[in-house]
Order: sequence, then structure tokens, then C-alpha cells
Amino acid sequence: MRALIIDDSRAMRSILSRLMTGLGFEVVTASNGLEGMERLQEDDGIGLALVDWNLPEMNGLEFVQSVRSDPSFETIRLIMVTTETEKERVVAALDAGVDEYVMKPFTEAILAEKLSFLGLLPKVNRG
Repeated sequence: MRALIIDDSRAMRSILSRLMTGLGFEVVTASNGLEGMERLQEDDGIGLALVDWNLPEMNGLEFVQSVRSDPSFETIRLIMVTTETEKERVVAALDAGVDEYVMKPFTEAILAEKLSFLGLLPKVNRG
């Protein structure tokens, strides 16, 4: 499965790319929401998008709303990966259609647990 990583920080795209590649995903990146939509439209192999909230051009919430309003993207899983920790933001993202919410900073274990919860990785052993 290919994962789309959308973040305006080159460093964060690099970190997430390394983690996702290590977890067995092929990675495609974008630096803003509009570029992310372009990637989705040109690559029908993307099954997961990890998206930051604070992006230029089209923010993460707008990206999620755009993806969820297009029936051709209905199977794509969405994870918001952001520094936005306020309850209202989390609720807004979930209402817009994200499948999971990961707050920065995060660990590889947290990311793997979220992916496992979505059925995208084998269950994480909590023993």
C-alpha cells in the first residue's frame, strides 16, 4: 500500500517517510493540501494519507473535507498528524472524516498502534 504524507515541513515529511517505509509502506509526499489532492488524483494506489492540519494552500481539515466529499476516494484512510491538541480541533477533524488523530510529537510505536487499529498493520503486541 502507498501512503501519502502531507506536511509543509521537509523534516517532518522525511521523518514520517522513514517511519512509514520501515513499516512496509511505499511513500508519496506533498507539501500542502492542494499538492496532496493532485497526488491522490494521479495515483490510485494510495490507500492512506497522513496529513498535517497547518498547511499552506489548502489546510489539513480542508483536505480531509475534500477527500471525504469525493466518492472516488471513499476507501482512503486518513490520519491527522498535527500539533493541534485542542479538543475542538480533534472533534472537528473526526467530524470531517479522519480515521485517526496523532498528536506531535509522537513515537513510532504510537503511529504503528494507530495503523494497527485501522487494520493496516498486524496487531501491536502490548505485552
